Amino acid sequence: MAKVSQLSQLKTALSKAGVTGKPEQGKKRKRSGSVDKDKEKRATKLEEIHKRLNPFDTKVTRLKHDVGGRKVKGVSGRPAQSKQAGLEQRKKTLLKEFHEKGRAGGIVDRRFGENDPSLSLEERMLERFTKERQRASKGIAFNLEDEDELTHYGQSLSKLDDFDNVGLGLGDDEEDTGKIDADVVKHTHFGGFEEEEDDESEEPARKKSKAEVMAEVMAKSKEHKLRRQMEREQEDNVRHELDQDFDALRALIYAPDPSSTGSNSVPLGGAVAETSSKAAVLILPTAPEDYDQHVRELAFEKRAKPKDRTKTEEEIALEEKEALEKAERRRRRRMLGLEESDSEDEGKTRGKRKRGGDDLEDDFVDEDEWDGLGTGLAEDGDLNHEAEGSGSDEEEGNEENASEGDSNDEEDESDGSLEEGEHEDLVQAKKSSSRKSAKEKAKDLPFTFPCPSTHEELLTILDNVSDDNVPLVIKRIRALYHTSLSPENKFKLQTLATILIDHVLYVTSPPEPRFSLVSSILPHIDALTKAYPVRIAEHFVEKVSLMHKNLKRGLSQGALDQEAKTWPGLSELSLLRIIGSTWSTSDLNHAVVSATRVLLGAYLGLGRVRSLSDIASGLFLCTLFLQFETLSKRLVPEAVAFLTNIVLHLAPHQYKSVASLPGTFPSPDFRSDLCRPLALNPKTRSKITPQKANLATLLQLDEPTEQAKADLLSLALVLHGKYADMYKSLDGFVELYEPIIEVLKHIDSANLPVALQTQLSSLVDTLGRLLKFSQQARQSLRLQAHKPIPIPSYIPKFETTTSNYLRRQDPDHERNEASKLRNQYKQERKGAIRELRKDAKFLAGVEQEKQKEKDRAYHVSMKRVFGSLEGERAEEKAMEREKSKEKRRAGRK
Repeated sequence: MAKVSQLSQLKTALSKAGVTGKPEQGKKRKRSGSVDKDKEKRATKLEEIHKRLNPFDTKVTRLKHDVGGRKVKGVSGRPAQSKQAGLEQRKKTLLKEFHEKGRAGGIVDRRFGENDPSLSLEERMLERFTKERQRASKGIAFNLEDEDELTHYGQSLSKLDDFDNVGLGLGDDEEDTGKIDADVVKHTHFGGFEEEEDDESEEPARKKSKAEVMAEVMAKSKEHKLRRQMEREQEDNVRHELDQDFDALRALIYAPDPSSTGSNSVPLGGAVAETSSKAAVLILPTAPEDYDQHVRELAFEKRAKPKDRTKTEEEIALEEKEALEKAERRRRRRMLGLEESDSEDEGKTRGKRKRGGDDLEDDFVDEDEWDGLGTGLAEDGDLNHEAEGSGSDEEEGNEENASEGDSNDEEDESDGSLEEGEHEDLVQAKKSSSRKSAKEKAKDLPFTFPCPSTHEELLTILDNVSDDNVPLVIKRIRALYHTSLSPENKFKLQTLATILIDHVLYVTSPPEPRFSLVSSILPHIDALTKAYPVRIAEHFVEKVSLMHKNLKRGLSQGALDQEAKTWPGLSELSLLRIIGSTWSTSDLNHAVVSATRVLLGAYLGLGRVRSLSDIASGLFLCTLFLQFETLSKRLVPEAVAFLTNIVLHLAPHQYKSVASLPGTFPSPDFRSDLCRPLALNPKTRSKITPQKANLATLLQLDEPTEQAKADLLSLALVLHGKYADMYKSLDGFVELYEPIIEVLKHIDSANLPVALQTQLSSLVDTLGRLLKFSQQARQSLRLQAHKPIPIPSYIPKFETTTSNYLRRQDPDHERNEASKLRNQYKQERKGAIRELRKDAKFLAGVEQEKQKEKDRAYHVSMKRVFGSLEGERAEEKAMEREKSKEKRRAGRK
């Protein structure tokens, strides 16, 4: 069989099918409907020829085992056709979404009544037409509604319509076919001689046409237009009347007071009443006043000023500083007997004069003016103080004396240095015995102070200043040296904060501790600590390190030595209390609090009890520990053991030796020679009533008293209860407090005062309940929870193979269904991935075509630009050639 080309096969097939070739001439078409059928037959034949000539259009999958009569799905397919169908489907859906990807909004059907089924078609059309007319009337640039209404023969032209009463309208279903309407023929072509009323009465009511509905709409619109025009004219008339009466209203507004006399006594309204007793007065007619002129006058009136804005922190600090400096200058001038004036250059003294009750010059300072910065001390009427120059000389002399004193102190320290093991004070300055009180000499409190750089300078500033005014002095120093006023003020305030800490240690040192002054200074320390935490933290750490060194020196000297300082004093306790209130004590690691916590534990664990002052100091440390661990609830065994030992030292009990004590907590001072006198005397129990312990009094006791013992024992029992309430959630609460409750039960309560007996029984009951709840909350240890072991099944397990016979033939129905679901999920997942890849490929092609179109447009535009440039360049070269030719002709080169 000879090979034939595809073109020859196509021509032969088309010729045999009758698609090509000359049509038969003798036959005529009998009916026009056969043309469509011929087209369908022709398309069918072309499709068959296409399939027969293109064997690659159909894909056939060869079966491995062909069984007769069995229909297998997916054996034959048309990949090209399915691919084209997929492309067409993606063009309709995915391509449309791609084009609308970044688009916001859309078409919203806002037609009136479109979604309201209660409105009929005519009502919808009527409302839409009305709204359209209203919308169109807003945009008319030349609106003639304000013009006078035009009339014709007494009738308004706005009420007439060119097509009223003319039967030339077209119905909704009629078309303009060139024929005259039947109504026109009836009424105009010799058919209108009969009475219409009879016809209308006989015929039933018919549906209105579109022309009639539009006519009614136009009539209503004209009626509304006329009504609005009438309302507008009425408003214009009222406005005109108000403009005419504005002069009378203005006369009432600006009329003078009727009670006044003289030329201003004109009645309201400006009219002069004529009486018979007065002669006739010639009144000149006033010129008409212009309304626009009054409006312009109102426009030029003074506007209201806005309120003062909120000032910044820097502005407030600057104002406070200026106010203090101004007040200080006025105070100095008042002390020197000078008259106060705004100019500071006037320094000439004038004679003194007595101040009277009507003397209201600037000598009297309003107290409210300096409320934020405080006021001066009370005046005693004696203003004969030294001059300003002598005051400055005295200050210089004080500074010289202070410098000499410092040099002498340094020499003394250099000559007699501290020996190893000697206690070192936290504050070097010592209290002067000849301190003048504020009551001895009343003096005005200055408004400005220098910022101290040492504690001695602060003591010089606070000399003759009462404790109530010390916070005021510190506040004024902070205001004068605010950080925003000068860069150096930052370092000055940091130094001031460290000096205040030293001053707290100074004022709380014996023999006269002033705790009220500490409470008033503490807010300033807190504020400065928040502003400069690093520098102040370093100063606190220095103090804590020094206290730790003093403890080591005392322990090396001997823990039981009466002269060894192994417990903190009043100043040290005050410093520890300030640390707890200033810094956060719940942090896991803290630069200041961590070191302080170690120091407190060292005091409680290493210190030995020698007197009641040691017990008072230790109980205060337990109170500080309770404050520190309120949030974190960390266990402090030193505090619990110390409280138990204090109860054994103060209360009578039945234990004779350390071995008989329950538990394992240390008790080195039990029944020691120094602690035996500290126990309560049973004979004085009826005369003693426990009171609130006074720390300053207890730390300065020389001999132990029964009242002090009872106060300390009561405080120890209270702290035991608070610690138990804080540690009740610990896992080891039972092991920690079982020995403690045994110790409390063996105390001889009969030999205690009645108040202490009640307190002890209440504490024992509380600890018993807490121990009971803690034991009930405990659970025994259990093995680790495992997943329950299932009951073994004896159903044979079939191994999964590639055999079609054994595939999905598991006898377990649930397992078989699960396998089917897994297979179905796998197939669907593959199909989804395949479709996503096709979508991505399609979108990539769209992006590529879009980029090609952009590139083509760019190249076209660039070609156009280059073409225009080349044309211009060609013209330019042609002109240059012409010019050169003309030059050559003229003999020039």
